[in-house]
Amino acid sequence: MPVLALDTSAAVAVALTDDAGALLAERSDPQQRHHAELLTPMIAAVLADAGVDRRELTSVVVGTGPAPFTGLRVGLVTARTLALALGIRALGVPSLDAVAMRASRALPFGTDVLVATDARRREVYWALYRLAEAGRIEVLAGPEVGAAADVAADPRTAGAVAIGRGALLYTDVLAPRKGPGVDFLDLEATGLLDPDPAELARLALDRIAAGQALGTEPLYLRRPDAVPQAARKRVLG
Repeated sequence: MPVLALDTSAAVAVALTDDAGALLAERSDPQQRHHAELLTPMIAAVLADAGVDRRELTSVVVGTGPAPFTGLRVGLVTARTLALALGIRALGVPSLDAVAMRASRALPFGTDVLVATDARRREVYWALYRLAEAGRIEVLAGPEVGAAADVAADPRTAGAVAIGRGALLYTDVLAPRKGPGVDFLDLEATGLLDPDPAELARLALDRIAAGQALGTEPLYLRRPDAVPQAARKRVLG
């Protein structure tokens, strides 16, 4: 029973898994300002790659951020619309959790990881996790948004391994911290940069099985850059 997962918190990424979390097909595009144009054709391509009709889908999983307003909204609206049209459930999972989930397969158990993604303005969206075992993560703090230097100086993040695109962007303050038992960490080679929608699907399946509610409310964490202008006052002569 196939599960469609998508994330637009950074790049545009789509994956199709079975109901045990095994990957069937995936596509991604690194462009970060063309979510609306890329996402729907990419969903169609993933379904075609796996030979799956969309009416066979049982769930749509979507990353809920945190992320900038416009890109994140495209993914959430698409997931909700598709789920409504097909009469299936839409499940939301924080996007940062997917990066931590991938880390649980690459780093030693018990490692604390700081997942940081690009929030622009020299800030990062971040959350702190402990890797309990392969495929298991514990949230210790966040998600929050803040200056990369402030996150690095936060006592809660001391000793944590910094991963995610934010760690790559701000190597001056984040990437040098490797953590115990981690000598060198190539974030790109290990897939520890952007959220992987297949990991979102696996997290959703595990959490639903544990009886958790997975709403699709977005994690914006700050107001959008574009806001309506205040109404002009009339001046009467």
